[in-house]
Order: sequence, then C-alpha cells, then structure tokens
Amino acid sequence: MIHLKIYGMSCNACAAHIKQVLEQLPGVDSAQVSWPHGSAQILAASQISAQLLIDAVADANAGYRAESDDTIAPAARNISMEQAAATGSGLRIAIIGSGAGAMAAALKAVESGARVTLIERGEIGGTCVNVGCVPSKILIRAAHVAHLRRQSPFDEGISATSSTVNRQALLAQQQSRVDELRHAKYERILEGNPAIEVVRGLARFMDDRHILVNQNDGGERTVEFDRCLIATGAVPVIPPIPGLQDTPYWTSTEALASPAIPPRLAVIGASVVAVELAQAFARLGSRVTILARSRLLSAEDPAIGQMLTTVFRSEGIAVLEAVQVSSVTHAGEEFVVATDHGRIVADHLLVATGRKPNTGDLLLAAAGVEVNADGAIAVDATMRTNIAGIYAVGDCTDQPQFVYVAAAAGTRAAINMTGGNARLDLDTIPAVIFTDPQVATVGYNETQAGRAGIMTDARTLNLDNVPRALANFDTRGFIKLVTEQGSGRLLGVQAVAAESGELIQTAAMAIRARMTAQELADQLFPYLTMVEGLKLAAQTFSKDVTQLSCCAG
Repeated sequence: MIHLKIYGMSCNACAAHIKQVLEQLPGVDSAQVSWPHGSAQILAASQISAQLLIDAVADANAGYRAESDDTIAPAARNISMEQAAATGSGLRIAIIGSGAGAMAAALKAVESGARVTLIERGEIGGTCVNVGCVPSKILIRAAHVAHLRRQSPFDEGISATSSTVNRQALLAQQQSRVDELRHAKYERILEGNPAIEVVRGLARFMDDRHILVNQNDGGERTVEFDRCLIATGAVPVIPPIPGLQDTPYWTSTEALASPAIPPRLAVIGASVVAVELAQAFARLGSRVTILARSRLLSAEDPAIGQMLTTVFRSEGIAVLEAVQVSSVTHAGEEFVVATDHGRIVADHLLVATGRKPNTGDLLLAAAGVEVNADGAIAVDATMRTNIAGIYAVGDCTDQPQFVYVAAAAGTRAAINMTGGNARLDLDTIPAVIFTDPQVATVGYNETQAGRAGIMTDARTLNLDNVPRALANFDTRGFIKLVTEQGSGRLLGVQAVAAESGELIQTAAMAIRARMTAQELADQLFPYLTMVEGLKLAAQTFSKDVTQLSCCAG
C-alpha cells in the first residue's frame, strides 16, 4: 500500500476525480482518496513507484499536488487488497487505550505486519498497573504483614510487636514498583517497536473510519484507520448522594495514593474494591466502618459474605448492612455521612460502589457503535461491535471486568482484525478477591445454576478438615463444590481460605475438563497444600472425610 498526501482538493468531487485518475494507471488495484484528510491510499503492484502516482496526480489538474508519506514503512506498501485483508499486512489499526487489552492487541497486530496508532490521553499502562491491581495488591500485602506482626496464631511462641506504619515510605515503595512495571511492561516495549506510534490525547470518533485526537500538547490530529480497537477501560461509579460531589471523597485511586492513614475511614460500598481496601486500611491503623447497601459481596454465594463479615468484625471493622445513605457533608476536616442507621463521622470517605465503562467521551454515536444502558459496548465472542472494522475489549465492553479477560480479548481481537478467526470462551472465568482470607470463585454457584435451569448438588467443607489449614492454625473459611445433580459433573467452586487464589485455577481446569466430583476426588494432590482441600471437598460427596486418615486416597 502506498500512502500519499494530496494538496489542492476543495471538495469530494476532487477526491473522486483523483481516485479515477489513479485507478486508470496500469498496475493500480484500487485507490481510496479522502478530501477532508488530504490523503490517498493506493493498492498497487510492486513495480509501481510512488513518483509515478505523484506525477499522475499533478497531471490531473494544475491545482493538485501530491507527495509520498514517508512515515509508512516500505514493508507495509505495495500489497494487494486481498493480501491486506487476509494477513493484516499494511493495515492501519487505531487502538484507543493503553492498558492490558490494548497492549496485547497492539503487539499481536504488528506480528501480522499491521501499523498501529495507539491513542492514550493519560498514563501509559491503563488502570491495572497504575492505579488498580498492582498498587492495591502492594498495599494489601503491606497491611497483611503489619497485621501478622501485631497478631498471629503463633503469638504464644513468637512475641507480637507493635509496628509503626510509615505511610510515606510505604507509598514510595509502592510507587517505585508501579513505575518499574509500567516502564518494563508498557513504555519500554512501545518505545522499542517502530510499528506502533503513540499519540497522546483524547480520542473522539468522527465517523466509522476516522478519529479526531485532541492532543495533550494542544494540537489536533485526525487518525484514519482500516480497523479500530476500543480499549478505554472503566471509571468509578459515583452514586447520586446529596452533598457527596461537594466533598473531597476518595475513589480507589485517591485511597491508594493517600499520603497518610486516616484515623477513621468510612467506606460506602461492599463489593470487591470496598472490602479489599477496607481491610487493608484497618490493618494499617484506621478505624473502618463499611456501609453496605445490602451485605458484603452480595453478588456472591451468601455464605461468602457471611464469612467475610465475621472475619471483619473480629478484626474490629464495623460492618453495617442494609444501610441507606441520605447525605454526605464535609466540614472542619470531617465527613458526616447521614444514614438510616444514624450519623457516621470519619476523617476520610472512600466511595467504592463499582465501576462503569469509560465510553462517555468517545462520541461512539458518530461511528454508529452501539452501547447498552450502562454505556458498555456490545461485542460478540470475536470482539466485534455492530460496526464492521470496529472492535472493543476489556472493561469498556459488556464482558466481565477482569484484566486477564481484557488481555485475552485483546490478543483475539488483533487476530480477527488481521484476517484470523479467534473467539474468546468466557464460560469458565476464575476470580479472586484479595481479602484475608481470600475469596476465590469459578463457575456456577447454586443460585446461578438454578437460574440457568440446572438442578444441583452441593457440598461445603469447613477448613478445620483441611490439613494445611490446621497446620497454619487458621481454619477460617470453607471450600464449596457445586455439581450437576445426577451426573456429578463439577459446575462451580467457591472458596474462602488463606491463599485460595492459588487453588482456584485447578478448579477452573477441572470444570473445563468436565470432570465429575468423583474424578476430582480420585486425583493425586500433594499433602499439606491448600489445593488438597479440593480433593477433600470432592470426597464429601461419597464419604465422611472426618473419618479419613491423613493423605487418605
């Protein structure tokens, strides 16, 4: 493909004229000419020179002038339309966003010879590495260490200590690791790949083939594309509570970057971010009150929320359930949250009521891209939207909001944008909530299976039956297996246990392999591991595990 800059056009008729002139030249397969953007793309035989095309444009009319666009790599030129569609070679792909899904797509697309323009208005790397997964897990781990130094099951033999939390030092350590990972996994890779151009600014669709970028440096740029991937992630949902917008409340972003640990912290919300950060701040020294509209982790099996509530209250975290917040005020460095349970006074307020697709600024209607009522882009299993050539992945879509789903979707979207046919199977998605004990789930719980019309049989194994938990002197939690009634096929696993995130992938693989509970029970598991609890839970379908010896096969 040869790209030309065209000067002197004044209307669409000019573009049509130049298109006709170019396509009459021997060896030219097709030409696309744009008057608004002053450009032409010519698919031609390899022996056609750019100068021949430039001369033809000049001969067409005294007012036309053309020059070669040297920013296009020679390897991406002089291919047929069929080759470009089949292999991705020479395709111009625009990607909006720079998180996990965007990066996976960009790197996969350039393997097929595509040229990628990656548009990012904020920090390279998106939510996960900058203000999400990475900094939150560092904070949670630091809080876990502080908690164990202060209190552990082994205090009778190892004296507890009263630790001093230096929040400034912890924050510096956290940010240093974030910066290191962002540079190693995002910035350095982009800088070293000449097939990927990074444009910094806010992207808005002009139509289904053009994006206008309001650049961060104040300029504007139009990006024309053959394929586009939207990977703009999600932003916090802020509930319409009277007075809230007039206060300096925190979202998770501000909480993770907080320079100090507040003496009193109120948390509005009871889902993943709320429970993870509530426990972390409590363990670092805050008196935490959680205001749950219903109960903790209401989307999960009720036993999970009940267990976590018990744990939190044992650690001094106030969990208020079925709370309606009527207003929020801030005065004298204090927040006052008015609820039907009374007034809650705190030094800081964390609003963690979920996240919504970050699509509001994209002008998707200009491209005809459909979204649902929440602003999520509707995609199919190939990541295609309703508009040909436009794809979407990650938290801005109606797919589950997990970074590993976004990355997997990004790779598959790139394959499809460059002529392949890849699908994303979302039937079995493991998930982990990084509280202590951790919550890990995969597949159906009993309620979900019932909604799907599946009759189930379930068993719950308390951790006092798991040797690893007994050896740890920490039997908080359980492992629950849900099977299909009759066949015994494993449908889902819910676990609340220390490091249960390390066992859930085994459960996911068992479900994907369509194993029965008996087949899982017959597998060999290493002794004194938490994952052995899966085997023991599977054995409860056919025997009383309290009557088994250690390592019972």
